[in-house]
Amino acid sequence: MDSTAYKSGVTDAFTRAAGSYDRGGVGFFTPMGRELVRLAAPRPGERVLDVGCGRGAALFPAAEAVGPGGRAVGIDIAATMIEAAREEVRRIGAGNVELLVMDAERPHFPNASFDLVLGGYSILFLPEAPAALARYPRIMAPGGRLAFTCPLFVPGSFPFLPPVFTPMFPPSVFAALPPDWQPDELRRRYNGWLSDVAELEAVLEAAGFTGVEVRDQTVPMTAESPSAWVEWSHTQGMRLLWDRLPVPVAGELRRSLVAGLTELAAEDGSLVIDTPVRFVTAEIIS
Repeated sequence: MDSTAYKSGVTDAFTRAAGSYDRGGVGFFTPMGRELVRLAAPRPGERVLDVGCGRGAALFPAAEAVGPGGRAVGIDIAATMIEAAREEVRRIGAGNVELLVMDAERPHFPNASFDLVLGGYSILFLPEAPAALARYPRIMAPGGRLAFTCPLFVPGSFPFLPPVFTPMFPPSVFAALPPDWQPDELRRRYNGWLSDVAELEAVLEAAGFTGVEVRDQTVPMTAESPSAWVEWSHTQGMRLLWDRLPVPVAGELRRSLVAGLTELAAEDGSLVIDTPVRFVTAEIIS
């Protein structure tokens, strides 16, 4: 895998999606971010780093938890995401939040800068994640903790989405995608080590962490309507898939998704889909 080209593609996708990211009548990243912060349990006065912070789904709850005596720093490789988060800082007057454009694979901070490092659905997008994670203990204080989320890869299902979506993908989608975008290859390429608990523990321990805990639970994904969900899917990681589909195939996938989600919708057209998410916590080796 050409990590430079890969990272450029991810950056471009999220740069273009920033204006509507985590918006549009769909709720998922915000409740997941709050649950991540709840499990990480930042304490008043602590210093928190949110890796791949996006518009701040985990960053702002963390900032609230550490209070005015603490500090919450968000980094993202997409400058438009950082600007969107800065607008929120100005709107709510979050004086303890700092936002920086930075590549999460190479965090540039002094030693022992943070007590807690968070990552909401961001670690999986790092092309050299195991090596990148090994750079974080240096910038963490003694007793520093790590907490992040990633998709729960379910065998036989399309990666990154709840299993209920898999039957909604028409065969034309897979026929149109190159070999490195087939489901099994996607799992491998997007840090497939996250799917195996033993391998996940081994990677984190090699990177300098201990006390690894893995919790698999569901986060409710809500949407105002099937079409709202499809529009929202263009504003997050799935945009990488949409961008690779020929227009006719993308249209077929859209129609299939709307039809399938309509069958799952409530009488008012709204959706609640339980989405499996893996929550991982650890601490640095003293």
